[in-house]
Amino acid sequence: MVTVAEADRIIKAQVVSYGTMSVPIQTAMGHVLAEDLYADRDLPPYDRVTMDGIAIGYASFAKGIRSFRIITTMAAGDAPVELASEDECVEIMTGAALPASADTIIRYEDLDIANGIATVTISEIKKGNAIHYKGKDKKTGDVVVTANRVIDATVISMAATVGKGMLSVKKLPRVVIVSTGDELVSIEETPNPYQLRQSNNYTLRSIAQQYGIAADMIHIPDDLHITRTQLSICIEAYDVILLTGGVSMGKFDYVPRVLEDLKVEQLFHKVRQRPGNPFWFGKHATGLLVFAFPGNPVSTFMCAQRYFVPWLQESLGVKRKPVFAQLAADISFVPQLQYFAQVTLSISETGQLTATPIEGNGSGDFANLVNSDAFMELPMERSNFNKGEVYLVWPFKPLS
Repeated sequence: MVTVAEADRIIKAQVVSYGTMSVPIQTAMGHVLAEDLYADRDLPPYDRVTMDGIAIGYASFAKGIRSFRIITTMAAGDAPVELASEDECVEIMTGAALPASADTIIRYEDLDIANGIATVTISEIKKGNAIHYKGKDKKTGDVVVTANRVIDATVISMAATVGKGMLSVKKLPRVVIVSTGDELVSIEETPNPYQLRQSNNYTLRSIAQQYGIAADMIHIPDDLHITRTQLSICIEAYDVILLTGGVSMGKFDYVPRVLEDLKVEQLFHKVRQRPGNPFWFGKHATGLLVFAFPGNPVSTFMCAQRYFVPWLQESLGVKRKPVFAQLAADISFVPQLQYFAQVTLSISETGQLTATPIEGNGSGDFANLVNSDAFMELPMERSNFNKGEVYLVWPFKPLS
């Protein structure tokens, strides 16, 4: 049996890159960017007006001129029209390019406009008002997005801005999710009083989907021959097997024995933690990795969040920032195991992230998990954890 820290170290030692590929911008969402993106021109590319109003030369206002003759109206995308005299102005819209002969915008709210004349109704204005100057954000050739980040709407927006219709992204591992157990039936079936519908496989698939992985799913009954046959096929076809169930000490828990027969090296079996103590992890000579989680729903979910997701993030080059929260209530946990407590997260009035423990019914209480936001990792050297103390948390929901 290994500690959580030892399990983490062993798994992180198996971080691997699966290469890169190019995808169209339309399908890039959720992938991990594998290249830096550069500005192909200054941003903004021209002196950009940021308010609707009129464009004038500030020197005219400084001389005391308060009424300006409108010579034209400019919309975004129009070529700039220049001012010929100091009492002229251009009526101009947000996003339009500022004429070179103007240097200040006066907004509509500070004007009276009648008969083609715009009269300023305020006594003071600031030179350069409401102008976003060319190159203020980025210069041509500057990095606008760095590699190794999950592509979200902001990255998509910037990629489109700099003309990147194809993006280099990290290749994803080929993942198969394997559930085991005669007691499990498909979600379409009505279980008898002693059966359960399959759920862990859908849980794991949804976690993988958050990173763009379209994982396959299969179910294996409690049969030694079928288990060996199906896992042998998986070893040949995939990079990662996420297994749920069949790793404990029961007579029908064939998974560790079959994996050993198939030359998958056991790197550890059992972790000093709750939930998820029977967790098994190993590697085949082909490079395939096996994360074999216990069958209890909360155990599967916790182990996936605590071990598989950080491994995947590091393999894709995404660096996770540790998150810490302050306990909002006391917790007691007697066994000498690292305890992952279900908590809800909130932000206090002082800006402190706080974690409120949720009372549950063990690793099978998946219904209770729906109301949780994170697992709080509590050290095994202690049994009592006090309100106000700060510990590491593993969020699996965004803060609402």
